[in-house]
Amino acid sequence: MTTMPDGLIVIAKRECPTCALVEPLLPALADSGVPLTVYVQDTDDYARDMSNVIYDETLEHSFRLNVEVVPTLIRVENGVEVERTYGWHRDDWRRLSGNASLGETLPVLRPGCGSKTLEPGIAESLVIRYGSPGFTSRPMEIAASEDLIETCYERGWTDGLPVVPPTRERVLRMLAGTTRQPNEVIGIVPPDLAECTVEKVAINAVMAGCKPEYLPIVLAAVEAALVDEFGMHGVLCTTMFAGPMIIVNGPAAKAVGMNSGVNALGQGNRANATIGRALQLVIRNIGGGRPGELDRATLGTPGKYTFCFAEAEDPAWQSLSVERGFPAESSTVTLFAGEGVQGIVDQKSRTPESLARSFALCLRSVDHPKLAMAGDAVLVVSPEHCRVFTDAGWSKIRLREELDRLLTVPADDMIVGAGGIAEGLPAAMAGSMVSKFRPGGLLIVRAGGTAGLFSAVIAGWAASGPVGSTPVTKEILS
Repeated sequence: MTTMPDGLIVIAKRECPTCALVEPLLPALADSGVPLTVYVQDTDDYARDMSNVIYDETLEHSFRLNVEVVPTLIRVENGVEVERTYGWHRDDWRRLSGNASLGETLPVLRPGCGSKTLEPGIAESLVIRYGSPGFTSRPMEIAASEDLIETCYERGWTDGLPVVPPTRERVLRMLAGTTRQPNEVIGIVPPDLAECTVEKVAINAVMAGCKPEYLPIVLAAVEAALVDEFGMHGVLCTTMFAGPMIIVNGPAAKAVGMNSGVNALGQGNRANATIGRALQLVIRNIGGGRPGELDRATLGTPGKYTFCFAEAEDPAWQSLSVERGFPAESSTVTLFAGEGVQGIVDQKSRTPESLARSFALCLRSVDHPKLAMAGDAVLVVSPEHCRVFTDAGWSKIRLREELDRLLTVPADDMIVGAGGIAEGLPAAMAGSMVSKFRPGGLLIVRAGGTAGLFSAVIAGWAASGPVGSTPVTKEILS
């Protein structure tokens, strides 16, 4: 339907009580001297004794008329809509129809029902069939006999686990999670240096199992990964363990139900699991970063499936995003080239000085106890351990200063050959003091359950820093 018929248009469906209420009025509308067209969404027996009643089986007419509620009454003059009303409102129907006595025996007002065009699954299919979804990605032809999940495996689109087949309807639904245009280019994905659009990210978010409301977080994570300083190409092709880890701060984390508490670094939370997985799939499916090809990790890490959690923010400690220059009310993702999780078990320290020494000793093992200023690290402090510091009046800044002091050690203990170990710092550094981490190379976040005197170290890529990978923080946009 390219033009609207002049006169009155009624859109109805049989199962709607208000549509049944106005059905007896339709002959009076048809006899008023104004042409009447009736579109029925769900049956061919509504107002069956009247002419010009059309069963809108495909819902094309309802879609093109932008119907949200039935019944809808529209007045059209010279092919242009003049006015419409929803449900049954006696004064509105009389005014639009010009029939001053219409519906005298009916109630003054009755609400309508939702249009069939808005039902889940139908709405997206109508946009694809009759609208302008704005897709630019090339559709893949799949035979009716093919199993969609197995096809995703066969075409190399998975990370080893089943993915959700990215049908056009699902992708359209995912794109509703952002106000950004599907064809917006957000960057170039290594190693293939392929152009990445919002639509392509949405496709991979579908495959990862994301909800539409997660998409802005996924987009921010992808943008962070494509910043040169993060060094995604190097993180991908190194033989070491690292992969992108996502830390989310701000209201967005709570809005989508991310886990920052019990088992925050583990399984079980859909947002944590699928947001991190979506980033990995973007790198694989758009950039071509597949294991055994450009991904050359000797051992890898389970975090290369997904590694994503939210910080358990506490007013007593600065959040990671605030430390990195963002307002407290903003939502951000911080991308870190992380390895695995190394637990810190200290159930006896009750003073900040003792616990800081425990942390420092465990942090010494990042990469190797005899290496320094190579890999960054994230120290994840649990709430119970955090309380040891806050009860003593220690801020995060105070803890960081103490760790910097404790992690500055004599190079004599770390040079090659020391302790009978060939690994270590160059012998020329003997006699000096060295810091374990480069300036800014230690991030501290608060996360985990409220019970358990356990924290964790997440080591960074051994090529952390300006020549390798630097943590990147991006604001989450709608």
